[in-house]
Amino acid sequence: MLMFPLSITQVLKNPPMEKFVIQDRNKRRCTSDTPAGSPRKKIKQERDEKIKEEDSEDDEDAAFAEFSNPVPWQKIEAEGLDCDYALLFSKEEADCLFTQLEEEVVYARGEESKVQVYGKVYNIPRKQATYGDAGLTYTYSGVRRIACPWTPTLEYIRDTVTKTTGQTFNFVLVSRYKDGQDHMGEHRDDEKELDPGCPIASVSLGAARDFFFKHRDSRGKQSRRQIEPVKLELAHGSLLLMNPPTNTFWYHSLPVRKKILLPRINLTFRRILLDSKRESKPKPGVS
Repeated sequence: MLMFPLSITQVLKNPPMEKFVIQDRNKRRCTSDTPAGSPRKKIKQERDEKIKEEDSEDDEDAAFAEFSNPVPWQKIEAEGLDCDYALLFSKEEADCLFTQLEEEVVYARGEESKVQVYGKVYNIPRKQATYGDAGLTYTYSGVRRIACPWTPTLEYIRDTVTKTTGQTFNFVLVSRYKDGQDHMGEHRDDEKELDPGCPIASVSLGAARDFFFKHRDSRGKQSRRQIEPVKLELAHGSLLLMNPPTNTFWYHSLPVRKKILLPRINLTFRRILLDSKRESKPKPGVS
């Protein structure tokens, strides 16, 4: 099994999003390389260099304004698996966000809290809620979910994820695990409503939990190949970005952990296609 111990102290030598990295503004060019010349020429060179430095700082300011929450990323890769992991929120902010979500989020009840698997209906072993832009719906496991209006805290987390990744999201699935008994079975987020070019951004708050990836060709007794599963631990305040084509080839799950006694809230931000875009998508093999 491929295991990735994750912590905030890990900084990649080659981060996956180099354009988000802001260069050190305190660096200054060595003046010993300036060619000798007349005083007028030196003044002109110094003026040109100052203008260049100011332009560079303006560019850095613009980049920093657009992506105002740069974080150190850890790259997680395997055959057909492409993920990025980072600690997005400090413990103090993550604690505050968890408390606010406990007050704001209204979870599904009754029939909406059930799921259909291979024709049978089961109670979902966790609480779930769906929020997003007006009019959006999302169907999975035979259940159609309507997006509730964004809450202030969900909007804040969504906007933070967007500033960090450069990706926009219009829908979020909120899952609450009361303790380690609550879990999530193996599945892929490959529903037709989802934009296939957009990653799924998973924010974890609360108890740290193990998270497993398993390749589709290595599942079950009749597996065709021996491919090592990938195990992560999703920490309090973390962000896991599941990039394409991960959900095409890999199933993921959150198994039971009886020793976990504290709750966890997970937010999976997605981009749902509008009906017009969905209908305009060509079918496989049709030009």
